[in-house]
Amino acid sequence: MPETGLKIGLLSVSDRASSGVYKDKGIPAMEDWLASAISTPFSTVSQLIPDEQAQIEATLKALVDDEGCGLVLTTGGTGPAPRDVTPDATLAVADREIPGFGEQMRQISLRFVPTAILSRQTAVIRKQALILNLPGQPKAIKETLEGLKDSEGKVLVPGIFAAVPYCLDLIGAAYIDTHEPVVKTFRPKSK
Repeated sequence: MPETGLKIGLLSVSDRASSGVYKDKGIPAMEDWLASAISTPFSTVSQLIPDEQAQIEATLKALVDDEGCGLVLTTGGTGPAPRDVTPDATLAVADREIPGFGEQMRQISLRFVPTAILSRQTAVIRKQALILNLPGQPKAIKETLEGLKDSEGKVLVPGIFAAVPYCLDLIGAAYIDTHEPVVKTFRPKSK
C-alpha cells in the first residue's frame, strides 16, 4: 500500500506468545479487521513482545517516534494481574489521555462478561498519534472496534473506531475513512 496513507502500529503484548508457547492471535485479528474496515490506503508495522513495561514503553515510542505511526493498536496485558502492564506503559508515554475510548470498550464487553469492569483499557495521544489498548481476544477486538449490531446490521452499541478518524483529524494524523457497512466514520458536519 502507498506510503502516503496512515501507518498503523500493531503491538501484541504476551509473555507466552512472544516466547512461542502459543501462536499470537491478536495481530492477525487486528490486521483482518483493519483490512475490512478502512477504505483509504494504510500500512502496518507489527511487534510481538512480552509483558515488560520498559519494553512496551520503548516499543510504543519507537512505533510513534521512529516509524511514524499515526495510530497504534495494542492487544493484551490490560487486566489487573501483576504482569498486565500495557495501560501503565501506555500512560507513561502519553502526552494526554482520552478516557472515553476505554469507557466505551468496557461498556461493549459488559454486554458479554461481568469481568469487563476489571479491564484497564485506555487511549492516549503521543505527539500526533493515537494509541488504543484493545482487549486480548480476537472476538472482543472486533466487537470493541466495530460495535454490536442486530441481525439486520443496525448498530446497537457503537464501536470505538467510529470516532478514530475524526480524532486523527484533530491531532493532525493522516486522514482515513472507513467502509460504512463495517463501521461508519463519524465526523461533525461543517458549519
